[in-house]
Amino acid sequence: MIAGMKKQVVAQGSSLSSPIERIRGVRRIDRTTASLATSDLAREINRDIVLEFIRFNQPVSRVNLARLSGLQPSTISAIVDSLLQEGWVKEGEIVRGSRGRPSTMVSISDDVAIFAIDLRPDRAIVAVIDLTGRLLAQETVPVGARPETAVKRLLLCIGRLRERFAAMRFEGVGISVPGRVDPATQRILMAPNLKWHNYDLKGALEEKLKLQVELDNDANACLASELWHGSLDGIGSAVLVAVGEGVGASIFSGGQLVYGFNGLAGEIGHVPIDPEGPRCGCGQRGCWEVFASSRTALERYRKMAPEEEIADIEELLTRAREGDKAAVKVLADQATALGRGLRLITAVLAPELILIAGELTSVWPMIEGRVRKELAARMLAGKPPRLTPAGDARSARLSGAAAILLHRHTYFHRSTHDGKALPAREASMAPRQ
Repeated sequence: MIAGMKKQVVAQGSSLSSPIERIRGVRRIDRTTASLATSDLAREINRDIVLEFIRFNQPVSRVNLARLSGLQPSTISAIVDSLLQEGWVKEGEIVRGSRGRPSTMVSISDDVAIFAIDLRPDRAIVAVIDLTGRLLAQETVPVGARPETAVKRLLLCIGRLRERFAAMRFEGVGISVPGRVDPATQRILMAPNLKWHNYDLKGALEEKLKLQVELDNDANACLASELWHGSLDGIGSAVLVAVGEGVGASIFSGGQLVYGFNGLAGEIGHVPIDPEGPRCGCGQRGCWEVFASSRTALERYRKMAPEEEIADIEELLTRAREGDKAAVKVLADQATALGRGLRLITAVLAPELILIAGELTSVWPMIEGRVRKELAARMLAGKPPRLTPAGDARSARLSGAAAILLHRHTYFHRSTHDGKALPAREASMAPRQ
């Protein structure tokens, strides 16, 4: 389970006595969907929390897990035994202390992995990632307007990686998509730059791979990556802005990702800021992303330096670092547009933290001052929120795709390789609206 996305409860078997958190406003209970917490729910929450403690503190003894979690030693033993049986964790060396019985250390299994796919309009990056988040291998395959052709190429690539890592046990496939995904059907709902409207990518891959496949928007994937690595511990509200071929956002509030109605929350890149501006891929004019996206920066560079051949945004960033005047100018303009558009976020959502994700962050020292200046100048009142780049720009979407798969795979689920798998509790898994 992803750190920061846990249910905020003290479950059965805990020796902790947390004070009731004081919350502003009124906590609404929806009587049409509310259900009482069961002992099964408490056990599943405890299980996922213990798995997180192991992941962040490995190798760790059962005694220390009880101390860290506040759960009773007998509860810890039962959970660890279950995780061992399912293959999520493994036992290691025996450590003898100055007092008491020797302790057997527990770690995350190193023979379990996930296929992660960073899907983009022109290519897909396919990777193998283990349960600790390590990227073990990756390949790039071309994709285009025909999803059926892309699926064939993805299957071939996954087949090659499966043979290469034949000793690994794969739990599923997580996919970061440059658009929005319907939470109910997992079909691609809106992807203006990809143009695979309503395509059942999940179904096409699951039919051939016989593995669980989970999709989510690339901004949500990047934010899930931050959560998986513990970067948002202690943060109550955050918005991640993903800058690439387009501009999208992911919203984190109350310990959960916010999806909204039909999964469309966060499409802030398609809010028009200039009705006379260029036409956007969504059909409207002057959307934020036609000014702030990396695709726009690349197009502007080609117009400013038509004699220069340039392949992609990575090459543009390299040229900017080397002092190319045209590259520096278009990145400065992009940074200005990005900073101005952040007013949409501060005025509507007022998060305590804004994260910027995408290749652009590799030149963050060059653009940070301009983004911060525009952000501060457009605050309605008070201080601007914290602003920082997200983690590794090149691997955030891959890491996030793996995190999305793991969250949906382990939360109220057992391993697909466990004969005693529990049924999914779909109502409990429903994204927050």
